[in-house]
Amino acid sequence: MSTDLPEPPVETLPVDRTEVPLGYESPSQVVATEREALVALPGNVHRDPVRLDARIKDPLRLREGLLALHAVVASDYRYKPKDRTAYMAYLRLKREQAGMNAFQAQQAYFDWLVRNDPLAWLALDPVITVHPDRLQFEVFSKDEGAYAVLSVDLTSLELEAEPQFGVTNIDFSDRFAEGVARMRSYRETRLAIGQDAVSLLHQDSGKVLEKQIKLPDSWLRGFLQVQSSSALPVDQFSLAPIDVYNLLRYLRLHADQKGKRRGLRIELTPGERPLLVLEPWETVVPTSADVYRGTAAKVLRVWGRRRLMLLGRMLPFAQSIQVHVLGAGLPSFWVLRSEGVAFTLGLTGFTASNWSQAVNFDLLLPRHAQTSKGVEKVIQHLSNTWRDDAAGVSKATKLRGPELLDALQTGCQQGLVMYDLAHQVYRLRPLTQEPLNLERLQFRSPRERLAHDLLARKGAVKIVSENRIFDAGLELTGKVHVEEDAREYRPQLLLADEGHVSRAECTCNLFRQQGLKAGPCTHLVALRMAWSAEEKRRAAEGHVREVIKAETRTFSKRRADTAEMCQVALDHRRVKIRWGAMGHKPRTQTLQFNTEEDARTAYFGRIDDLIARGYLDATA
Repeated sequence: MSTDLPEPPVETLPVDRTEVPLGYESPSQVVATEREALVALPGNVHRDPVRLDARIKDPLRLREGLLALHAVVASDYRYKPKDRTAYMAYLRLKREQAGMNAFQAQQAYFDWLVRNDPLAWLALDPVITVHPDRLQFEVFSKDEGAYAVLSVDLTSLELEAEPQFGVTNIDFSDRFAEGVARMRSYRETRLAIGQDAVSLLHQDSGKVLEKQIKLPDSWLRGFLQVQSSSALPVDQFSLAPIDVYNLLRYLRLHADQKGKRRGLRIELTPGERPLLVLEPWETVVPTSADVYRGTAAKVLRVWGRRRLMLLGRMLPFAQSIQVHVLGAGLPSFWVLRSEGVAFTLGLTGFTASNWSQAVNFDLLLPRHAQTSKGVEKVIQHLSNTWRDDAAGVSKATKLRGPELLDALQTGCQQGLVMYDLAHQVYRLRPLTQEPLNLERLQFRSPRERLAHDLLARKGAVKIVSENRIFDAGLELTGKVHVEEDAREYRPQLLLADEGHVSRAECTCNLFRQQGLKAGPCTHLVALRMAWSAEEKRRAAEGHVREVIKAETRTFSKRRADTAEMCQVALDHRRVKIRWGAMGHKPRTQTLQFNTEEDARTAYFGRIDDLIARGYLDATA
């Protein structure tokens, strides 16, 4: 008889979900004849009515834009093992629907999903905004890694009637995408949204296509955070469509190499065109657009680069591309502009975003669970104008400086306002008909809420040591005092160069029993946030050299088709230097000093020398 004790059950955190009612008097359809086509988009009957009836001047741009949106909605770049169960269930459902019409089959499919696969409802149907100047479609991917906005200028449409402004949802099924793919330029194409679309379609009276959407709060929170982050200060540069085409072509022809870096490195030098470098091959993609207008040379990294394939459909129509990057491990936005249409793709810092990378991102955004008077003033102003830039909002609301930015940012995070990055304006856009539960969306989990509470207590969370481990990263050891438990915990993290956690340990009971199976404990999250706050404080103080005892900086310099890398690390009384060509084993030198002050002097002397020799700061 086996004497092995059973493993304790894994403590799982409750998954809060937000119910979003969606109902349509008809599925979205594209009805085409030999000479004309109708794109009918009935709105959500559970929201205020919205109307738009117009003829499309250039159907191909709208076709490719809608198909690009559908690709974002359906995209899921998370790893999934092969499983034929869902496929066999799909075949069985197809047989059962053989005698049904399109409306009945679609409703039967939705009912089956609710009963058998409730996790399939992880994506909200596109949010449509009809404003006086343009029509916008917003979507967010299933894997919480991509956000997209398709913006259509109303001047590219011939309005048949006065539109009714507002926000609604539309059904965005695979069947509708197949109909969109059949749109052609030689057919006169009409676009109808809302009740106008319903009146133009033959319907079974009294029937409504219902979807019982239950969105995980993590998905909803990610949607709002990625969208609101587009208004944060960024590094920006221009690319030509052919530059992005060359980048995507190389990725299509070359598979990623397991165990090696998979980033897109962007080298920016003031007065010179940006360089795109594909790791680990160190392939340089030169660019042909405008030069970089920034004031300081730097190297940026974008992870999850294969998600850029979602731009493929819009590239033939793009006239210019503007890229906005918040920083290492933070979102980036790719804005494609063409005549009458703009497509914005926002990507999270990593394809599989987790707690260790999300902390830095979360700290950039406000956390208000209440709607302040400043937000109310902004909403009142936008209710009259529908859209305005920051200067216009400031003039109308009398809000200035940090108070204005906080109100605008909070409005975006609460789903009331959106920032239109392509046109640099804020727009009124309530994401849902009913107000969101802001208390639930304020934190990712109850443990994160407790970690913030600990961090707010003076002296409760301390960073005891910073230890730079060669070729591994920065090891942080913390001390977390929990008054309620009457004891101290010792969390420890190993941060890789890209900022993610490669190893985590803690002395608490939860970690000893389950490790990271149930997610990080409160003390690990508190230590990660404390380190992010410390990094932010050091940057705000102008990088005070006297207080730094452990740090690593990476620099690179391009010579023809190769790049040289030099990494300088300070570890108390020791300075380590690694240098060599990118993609090759570097040479290493270690210098030991008698005092920490001598080591700091040598460390910063090396950095000043590298900058003087034209090296770019490539610290992740």
